[in-house]
Amino acid sequence: MRKILTFLCLFFFMLQAGAQARKTVAILGDSYSTYQGFIPSGQACWYKIPAKTNMTDVCDVEQTWWWQVIKEGGYKLGKNESYSGATICNTGYSGNDYTDRSFVTRCTRLGNPDIILICGGTNDSWAGVKMGEYKYAGWTKADLYKFRPAMAKMLSDIRHHYPNVDVYFILNSELKEEINTSVDEVCAHYGVPVIKLVNIDKKSSHPSIKGMRSFADQVLKVIKK
Repeated sequence: MRKILTFLCLFFFMLQAGAQARKTVAILGDSYSTYQGFIPSGQACWYKIPAKTNMTDVCDVEQTWWWQVIKEGGYKLGKNESYSGATICNTGYSGNDYTDRSFVTRCTRLGNPDIILICGGTNDSWAGVKMGEYKYAGWTKADLYKFRPAMAKMLSDIRHHYPNVDVYFILNSELKEEINTSVDEVCAHYGVPVIKLVNIDKKSSHPSIKGMRSFADQVLKVIKK
């Protein structure tokens, strides 16, 4: 009887230790990382229930890139702080003020993660926002309406709020070269690896089921090293 109790205690201890060892992943994203019911209430969402089949074939949360990364990587999902249409800087489409949804505004709302995956820059590229200068301190309000200083402020805030957390920036394919080079420059300054997506199948400029699978594979290849 004593041996059985010892075995059971050891078994439950191992289960608890395994659960505690799972790292929590937070997502900071735009439409590519949204799914209805998995992002904060009130934030614009691209992947909805039911799916708009004329725009996407993704119809289940388990088909999203981040769900596949978390499940297959053995992680836990923390906060998915994604907002469809969001830019990294405070300037949005048609020059509108996107301060309420920008990455630089939302980057400290990620809970208590072990890993942060940032997938952004797409809307900045599509909206044609101003690049601005590289600036790594002393940002003004005006600076944050431009891509380079806003990108730097975002990563600075993340490094400050989440010490000892692994941070990765996921860069979409087919963006403007000035966005690509700016992401490389700023991420290098803060020691943030850049995962550059290639050959992502898309429908309505957003990852399809096939694209999500490739997306997940490319992310897992880097973060599981």
